[in-house]
Amino acid sequence: MSGARELTLIEHLTELRRRVFFSLIALIVGAMVAFFFWTDIVELLKRPAQEVNDGEGVILIATQVTELLSTSVKVSLVGGFILALPIILYQIVRFVAPGLTSAERRYLFLFMPGALLAFCCGLLFAYYVLTPRALPFLLTFGDGVADPLIRISNLVDVMLRLLFWMGLAFETPVIMYLLGQLGIVSARMFSRFRKYWVVIAFTLGAIITPTFDPLNQTLVAAPLLALYEVGIFLAWLAGRSRRKASSDLVSLSDGH
Repeated sequence: MSGARELTLIEHLTELRRRVFFSLIALIVGAMVAFFFWTDIVELLKRPAQEVNDGEGVILIATQVTELLSTSVKVSLVGGFILALPIILYQIVRFVAPGLTSAERRYLFLFMPGALLAFCCGLLFAYYVLTPRALPFLLTFGDGVADPLIRISNLVDVMLRLLFWMGLAFETPVIMYLLGQLGIVSARMFSRFRKYWVVIAFTLGAIITPTFDPLNQTLVAAPLLALYEVGIFLAWLAGRSRRKASSDLVSLSDGH
């Protein structure tokens, strides 16, 4: 039995290495593609900052010899991750799928498009709603005290952080639905956790936004609270579908 158990462990490790390898290849290819467009991506990230001061924008500078090179690498890696995200999610699903039932595997594969859509919605929310309000506050605070000369790497870091974490935050209802569909957590348990989620949402708002402005922190916390309510509703729908499927299965077995 110990030999069989060791063989099973080796098989799992081999499969994990295979899935990680494919994910890394997808990330590298995505980063290479993004590298060819890194200047366009940086221009897109700069746009919210260029709309302050009545459209005059701010002066962006590079103070280190390797600053633009490191910025291009960082932008390429994040862009590559976004491009490779469908393949990475697929590899994760394929790794965990053998240990699940056929119905659970179906839920996981259906989870992928929803996860991608939620991530893109988070990116759009951060870019079109959050940053146009957060950046002007940061760039015009203390106006007249000093002329802001913003490092390009610093601006890109702030933008990438906001976009990435808001993309992940928007996965909340999709993950809640998946947990409810798999029967791991019920809508009632999520409802009981609601009061703690309020604290978590505002804590995340303080972490994600680079400002101490309560308005900008609320701009992050409010959609997180709304997304959690959507997740509770989706978990309730998932629980109801599970109960209906179980009752249908019982009825079929009784009929036989």
